[in-house]
Amino acid sequence: MQKILIANRGEIALRIIRTCREMGVTTVAIYSDADKEMAYVREADSSVRIGEPPVQKSYLNADAILDIAKAENVDGIHPGYGFLSENAEFARKAAEEGLVFIGPSPKTIEQMGDKIVSRQTMEQAGVPVVPGNSNGIDNIEEACSLADSIGYPIMLKASGGGGGIGMVRCENKQELLKSFESTKTRAKTYFGSDKVFIEKYIQNARHIEVQVFGDSYGNLVHLYERDCSIQRRHQKVVEEAPSPFLSEEARERLYDLALKAAKAVSYINAGTIEFIVDENENVYFLEMNTRLQVEHPVTEAITGLDLVKWQILVARGEKLPLLQQEIQNQGNAVEFRLYAEDPVTFMPSPGKITLFDWEPGHGVRVDYGYEEGSSVTPFYDPMIAKCIFYGSTRVEALAISKKFFADMKIEGIKTNAPLLKEIIEDENFQSGRYTTSFLTEWIAAKK
Repeated sequence: MQKILIANRGEIALRIIRTCREMGVTTVAIYSDADKEMAYVREADSSVRIGEPPVQKSYLNADAILDIAKAENVDGIHPGYGFLSENAEFARKAAEEGLVFIGPSPKTIEQMGDKIVSRQTMEQAGVPVVPGNSNGIDNIEEACSLADSIGYPIMLKASGGGGGIGMVRCENKQELLKSFESTKTRAKTYFGSDKVFIEKYIQNARHIEVQVFGDSYGNLVHLYERDCSIQRRHQKVVEEAPSPFLSEEARERLYDLALKAAKAVSYINAGTIEFIVDENENVYFLEMNTRLQVEHPVTEAITGLDLVKWQILVARGEKLPLLQQEIQNQGNAVEFRLYAEDPVTFMPSPGKITLFDWEPGHGVRVDYGYEEGSSVTPFYDPMIAKCIFYGSTRVEALAISKKFFADMKIEGIKTNAPLLKEIIEDENFQSGRYTTSFLTEWIAAKK
């Protein structure tokens, strides 16, 4: 596999290009009309127009992407994350065209992409799941009965997808009655299925995930954990490794369960097992993401490994470069997602970036998609860059992040940089005493 098409855009496309360049692998980028001036288009060995800006006419147009892949005579396709990265049909079609899909098998994507099926799979494997329903809910009467039995608050979730779009928190029966049909409709619109299920909402919880990697020879390893508890509307804003919350006993239990979960589906390539950990360190399986994660750089920082390189090596049919006992972690890393959005209303803030200047230095890594002169359009996710900081201790990593944001200058659009600065200064964040409710409570306290 010496020539790869990157079926994505922005910072992840640029990040994949840089690893491919180091490996001597030729890259082909695709771009919509809105992205033709983006840095990744310029940095790829070649770039091909995919279509008009709307995602259905560009980055979600699977047939057009496969046509370009064949015309460019590539060996493989790297899907990045988002878009078609967890689309089993796309992975299947790529294989039928003789192309290597850099990720797990279509069967695994399918199995883990349906949240009800994944719950059932984990239960059979002996991995604890959040109390709730593993067969889907057909009607509101059934939903109310189950919610009463497990107790409010509950999460009403779409089986076919996650994130803020696919879930609603209900504090009582009235909210469940109000949300049931609208959640089913939204699930059908965004994920192609109106199947929903219910889980107990775990209060004062941490959202902690484990990076796993498997090869086609049966080797399976974990690359430690990431704490992703600071979220807004179930979308991650800050991630760090290791978690400042876990005891060593809970940490080892988390790794064991992650490997058990990955083994249950004979997992190959990069994947992430996401867990909810309650205040008593009880661990519950949440979902598996069958792709590279946005927050993978913090794992790279503490292990010194290149996860995209590992993905390509495994996709080539090679063994994992290291065994479990050879994978070391040291230090602390934290990632802040810099968004083009109003820091008060959180509404997207499209426009041209007239100034974007930061100071590179020890412990600083910026994975950017946009640069000075770039225009953030309303067609795609408004993340401008991921700002990653590494130190020998958490205190050092946070000190580096504080200086970075104090010195960074970005003009022309509104960003969430003021919010990120305030998070860094927050006493509960600095001490590691935070849960998934951190931002909700923090924002409410500011009003």
